[in-house]
Amino acid sequence: MVSTEDKVCVKNLADDCELSDEALELLANELRSEEVGTDSIHALLELIRPAAELGEELEALRERLVDAFAGIIKCSGPLRLRKTGPRIMATVGPTGVGKTTTIAKLAAMYALNRGARVAMVTTDNFRVGAVEQLKTYSKIMDVPLEVAATAKELEAVLAKHADKDLILIDTAGRSPKDREKLEELKVYLESCPGIETYLCISATTRDREMNEIVAQYSLLPITRLLFTKLDESESYGCIVNAQVRNRFPLSYFTTGQKVPEDIEVATARKLANLVLRETEK
Repeated sequence: MVSTEDKVCVKNLADDCELSDEALELLANELRSEEVGTDSIHALLELIRPAAELGEELEALRERLVDAFAGIIKCSGPLRLRKTGPRIMATVGPTGVGKTTTIAKLAAMYALNRGARVAMVTTDNFRVGAVEQLKTYSKIMDVPLEVAATAKELEAVLAKHADKDLILIDTAGRSPKDREKLEELKVYLESCPGIETYLCISATTRDREMNEIVAQYSLLPITRLLFTKLDESESYGCIVNAQVRNRFPLSYFTTGQKVPEDIEVATARKLANLVLRETEK
């Protein structure tokens, strides 16, 4: 026979479960509204479920959810300079995502703010003004700029600047549907060992299109994802989805046109705060 005390315990347990499920569903709805994918939502909520079942309040659970992002989102941290030989980074991606401005921001960050020896290289001789834009930044920052349209020219440029700490390569935008151009870019990037390839994607890109971009550009030796135009985006779940789905770590976020101010190292907490509309603490 079940005692009255046992019945009360069972009822309290049921009430606690109902409350925890309600809190988790509220948080799930917040994530859905930001277009976070179902798999990512499930993974995040499982990390905070024990606290929910212990009866934590919604706001405390939301803070735990911010912390939980670190459990599923992988970030690479900033470019780390080497003691021997230059770090070589190339940006690739569709046209109009801000690759050239991103290269200028990184050049300014390392040359002006950290005193590193930096060189910039551009392969973009297709877009009108692309070289001129980098030339302007090059003069302001007193950083050398080279043009390398072929793999052979790139090899010569890299040898010329082997004494630098950081070499930044800006490539021409390519449509993810143009397989031939991507194959050419692959040959170019793989012609010289040690190039780290960052795929730049606008945060305003819709999730389905973003999935296609990453899938098509995976033909290249991608090492990192770099998201631009966060200031123009209305939601950020697509960034979560792209990282979780493809496992390339996040590197930087850019948030405007100012050089070098509008760029920051990507972190799981920063992304969580964007998704949950929280103020960074």
